[in-house]
Amino acid sequence: MTQSKSGDPLHGVTLERLVTELSAHFGFEEMGRRVPVRCFLFDPSIKSSLTFLRKTPWARAKVEEMYVAWKAGRQ
Repeated sequence: MTQSKSGDPLHGVTLERLVTELSAHFGFEEMGRRVPVRCFLFDPSIKSSLTFLRKTPWARAKVEEMYVAWKAGRQ
């Protein structure tokens, strides 16, 4: 993964893009297994996930970690 000059692998990546790419690659079921939150486990959608993750810093951090690991090939 190409990192920005700041060294932040998430630089320029919106939360919506992050959730959209992860759900397309892993699916909500696998995302819910890795980060067990209701927005992934029960009636999942991009919209409900974004709403929850914006209000819940610990869950957002876990999802961001999953994204960075996936992009770095450390799934």
